[in-house]
Amino acid sequence: MNEEWTEELGERLGELLDAPVEVDHAELLAGGASQEAWTVDAETPEGEVGLIVRRAAGGAIYSHAISFEQEYRLLQAAHECGVKVPKPYGRLDDLSGSEALVMGRLDGEGDGYQVTQKPEFEATREALPRQMAEELAKIHAIPLERLPSLPGASSEPAAPQILEDLEGELDLLEEPHPAIELGLRWLREHQPESHGIVLNHGDFRLGNLIVDEEGLAGVIDWEFAHLSDPAEDLAWPLVRAWRFGAEHLRLGGVDEPEPYLERYNELTGRGISVDDLFFWEVLGNVRWNIIAFNQAGRHLSGQARSVELAVLGRLATEVEHETLRLLERGH
Repeated sequence: MNEEWTEELGERLGELLDAPVEVDHAELLAGGASQEAWTVDAETPEGEVGLIVRRAAGGAIYSHAISFEQEYRLLQAAHECGVKVPKPYGRLDDLSGSEALVMGRLDGEGDGYQVTQKPEFEATREALPRQMAEELAKIHAIPLERLPSLPGASSEPAAPQILEDLEGELDLLEEPHPAIELGLRWLREHQPESHGIVLNHGDFRLGNLIVDEEGLAGVIDWEFAHLSDPAEDLAWPLVRAWRFGAEHLRLGGVDEPEPYLERYNELTGRGISVDDLFFWEVLGNVRWNIIAFNQAGRHLSGQARSVELAVLGRLATEVEHETLRLLERGH
């Protein structure tokens, strides 16, 4: 980061926090398919503040991803309702020509492979299933009237609207993907009973959970938030792509789903079973498959040349295989 950019960032943060701000350190974090994420140490009259500044970098992971304005308002509601989210500071209309979102920085580990593999996180892995359930119960309890207008299903059941959206996303790829088409056909023919409409985080899994040696410290990356059946959120961490090397443990590489579901049902009064999650696990794989091919296409077209995006193209074929494996099990 050059000195001019540091000064601009300090000025913009000062306007947002309504106080003089001096940026001591700013570092661009690895990853970020459509957004930059900067970790920032800022000096204010009240002392040093650790921040995350997410800045639009062009492109979109998913056409139904929410805006920074929606995400800021959503984080405000979640923070006020006791969800473990970064403190939202505000939105910047223009930071070097792009919109940005500013929030507090959470201490802990966010790398899924570190969490599933490192011995020092053994106690964390034991605590996570219950803590994940507890956090989802709080997220799903946020009153919908507190939320900005969000994509997804506004009425029950959620599945038809979600499937329509996915079909639209697949059409945007403008190329044939028979495994995904087969998955969508199966989903249309096996739509489940509704469990209601709630706020879904939309990407609730290791990698978007900040943990420490005591367990869950925070939930980040809310850009996929939408309205849907609670079972969709519950099933997302069962998608094989989020097991981070611990393939035998269906719940995000840390456990089997039963203790997680038991705690969630205890807190919410819902009676969602592992069998109820199967439809949404298939849907999660189909959804991730479409997103992965979309991102690979950005690399192949030259829109955003990136090794990370190219790797997603390779991973997308593995997700196709997983979808077919699940469909075989479902027949």
